[in-house]
Amino acid sequence: MRIGELAARTGVSVRALRYYEEQQLLTSVRSSGGQRHYPDDAADRVHLIQTLYAAGLSSKTILDLLPCVDAKVNTPASRALLRAERDRIDQRISELVAARDRLDAVITSSESPASGCTHVDLASV
Repeated sequence: MRIGELAARTGVSVRALRYYEEQQLLTSVRSSGGQRHYPDDAADRVHLIQTLYAAGLSSKTILDLLPCVDAKVNTPASRALLRAERDRIDQRISELVAARDRLDAVITSSESPASGCTHVDLASV
C-alpha cells in the first residue's frame, strides 16, 4: 500500500510515517518512481508504534524493542527495558506532583489578603 493509504488506515499523518521510517521503526520499498510501498501488516506496526509512544516510550526505546516484537519473543532484556521506562515515568510523575504542590502553595499564598499580590516569597514555598 502507498503512504497515503497507510496514513488513511491508521489516522497517522504522512509526515509521521516518514518520521517512523527515518527512525527505522517502519520500512517500505521504493518503486521505480520513488514512491513508498508498505507491506500489508504496516498498519498493525503503526498502531503498535502509536501505542508505545502513548505509553511514553521514545523512538530509541521502541527501536530497541521491535526485534523482540518481530520475533514474538519476550526476553529478560526487553522486560528490563520496559521496567526501566516505567521507573522513568514514575520519577517524572513524582516531579510533576511536587511541581503541582509548589504551584498550589503559590496560589494559596497569592490569595491571602496579607499578600496584597505585591510580593510572594517563593523561598518560603
